[in-house]
Parts: sequence; C-alpha cells; structure tokens
Amino acid sequence: MKRVLPLLCAAVFATAAHAQEPVKIGMLQGFTGPTESLVKPMALGGEMAIKEVSDSGVFLGGRTVVPVRGDSTCIDAAAATAAADRLVTSEGVQGINGATCSGATTAVLNNVVRPNGIVMISPSATSPALSTIEDDGYFFRTAPSDARQGQIIGEILVAKGIKTAALTYTNNDYGKGLADSIQAAYEAKGGKITAVAAHEDGKADYSAEVATLASAGGEVLIVAGYLDQGGKGMIQAALDTGAFERFVLPDGMVGEALTDHFGKALDGSIGTNPGTDSPGASMLAKLAGGKGFKGDDPYVPECYDASALLLLAMQSAGSTDSAVYKDHVVKVANAPGEKIYPGELKKGLEILAKGGDIDYVGGTALELIEPGESAGSFRETVVENGKWKTVAYH
Repeated sequence: MKRVLPLLCAAVFATAAHAQEPVKIGMLQGFTGPTESLVKPMALGGEMAIKEVSDSGVFLGGRTVVPVRGDSTCIDAAAATAAADRLVTSEGVQGINGATCSGATTAVLNNVVRPNGIVMISPSATSPALSTIEDDGYFFRTAPSDARQGQIIGEILVAKGIKTAALTYTNNDYGKGLADSIQAAYEAKGGKITAVAAHEDGKADYSAEVATLASAGGEVLIVAGYLDQGGKGMIQAALDTGAFERFVLPDGMVGEALTDHFGKALDGSIGTNPGTDSPGASMLAKLAGGKGFKGDDPYVPECYDASALLLLAMQSAGSTDSAVYKDHVVKVANAPGEKIYPGELKKGLEILAKGGDIDYVGGTALELIEPGESAGSFRETVVENGKWKTVAYH
C-alpha cells in the first residue's frame, strides 16, 4: 500500500495536468509564396475565432486553445507536407485549418491527414478534384468548389455581353481545374474561349504567353492565377504590350495588393471570390475592427469559419480526438439548431455543453453539402478608380 498511494496520486496529478493543457490548432497557410498577401489577413481571421473560443471559458470544461502556424507555401507540396507533419507529430495539434491552395492541400491530405487521422478544414482550397478525393472523412472545406465559380463567371460574362475571351491559368491543380470549369460553363452559355495558355509562376517575363493569347483575340483576358506571382506578371505583360486592357479575375487574383500595384490601369476589370451579404458577413467585419485586418477581405470569413467549425465540433463530441469529432463537423454546421454567428461562439459552446443543437451560420452563411464542402455563394466585384467595388452577390 505504501507504493500504491504515491503512484495513484501521480496518476491523478498527471490526468489533471493533461486536462489543463491547451488544445492546439494548426494554422497551415501559405505564409510565403504566391498568395502571401491574401494569407496574412486570412490567418488573423482564423486565429480570431480561436481566441474567441479560448477566452470563452466554456470550451471542454474551460480548456484554452492556441494556434500553431505552419507555412504551406501554397505551391511546394513537399514543404507543405513537412510543415503539416511537424504540426501533427511534433506540435501535437488536434486539428488543422488549411491548407491555402489546392495542390498543397492534396499533398497534405494524402501524406499527413489520412495516415495520422487528423481533421483538416481548408478555407480556400477550391479545386473540383477535392470533391471526389479519398479523405476517410477527415477533410472539409468552408470554400465552395471552383466548379461553382466557373458557373458564376460564365453567367457574369454572358450577362455583360462579353462574347469572346482568352484564358490563362497557373499551371497547377487549382489553375487547371478552375480554367476547365470556366471554359465549360462559358461555352455552354454561348461564349467563346479564343485561346487557353498555362503560365508558370516565378518567371520574370510573360510576354510570350501574352502574345500567344493576343494572336487569337478576345474582348477580355481571364487570369486564373495568383495575385502575387504569375497572374500579376500576365497582367503586367498584357498592359505593357497593349494586348488586353480588361481582365476577369477569379478568387486567387482578388486582393488589395493587386489594385495597389496597378491602380486605375485595372479599371473595368471584373473579380469573383466567395462572399455573401448575409448578416454574419457584416458581423464579422465589425468584429475585426481595430485588429489589423478587414473581416471582409477575401477568404477571411472562410478562415474564421474553419477554426470555429473545428472547435465547435470538438465541443459537440466532447473530445479533441479527430476520429471522434470528425462526425460532428457537419452536425454543428447545418440545421437543425440555434443559428450561431461571428462573435457568438461562446453561446454556441454553451448550447452544445448542455446537449443542445446549433446551426453554425458564421461569416459565410455556411451550409455544408456532400462531401463536406460549402454550397457557397460568390461576390462579384469591379475595379473603379483603382479600387475593388462589390456590385452583386451570386
């Protein structure tokens, strides 16, 4: 008995200490690379939701939550895999918000998420291929598929009377999938894609690619790329040579960094990115006030919602074990239940702690459809006087 009592006390203290350890959420985003300017506010949005839950005092009996950052680089699959592996095996994160881009997300899903059984919710990986990828039920996304964005762009072009367009895309999973979706949707509505040309990121000169596209003609140039890399270079070459004066810019090209660089030279160009005019969107914009970023910047609401979903699912399951709480992600995201908006995460946690149901609406009017991705709505913007202006929601 003399030996049993100390051992028993040690076990009790160890259990109590473990219960007070912070829950870690991996923030796996492209902090460097072609989406760097997009990711800075995104990550802050995702971390704001984590802090809101941590400060609530009601998460899993009072446990705190901390974010741990990892750099997926967006385009380097090996680097993304290494960063994710570090988050899971060394840092011990219980869920991942990320990755930013589709190629990196695919690599992490195959090499880290499935082998380790860890839930990952991407706020911005939009490749249609991710809708059918094997994920063992561990992968979700708060951004809609580019199959939907392609339809929206096709509708906008036709509605504006644009009958011909040239198309360039960044040569990766995201770019190719989006380009295929745009072309199929636009041509199904009677439009004509005059030419399609891939471009590589990181080049100093894109005049050859632009010349190929210009030779085929087109009223606009659709640029399915990245605003900090090749997409920006394609626009620069088009403007320098006078090949195109008006551009159609999907989500990876929409950001203030682009308009800050080109200014009024982009006037008349059209942008699309996930967005909604739901009450949650304005609530999130107010919540972010004074915190160094805008709550309605591209993919900030999706990143906030990804963090919120991870933690609300854990609360619903009463567990940080991915194998357990993965089955609660869709449950907390969809009806039935009390609607929960940005800034109301404590309320949602309290309802779940009492065994109630919630319908997490968040900043994106979130509704998850099979296979665990956002049904999605999109914001249409135009550039006027060198600034993005929202003109419609689809």
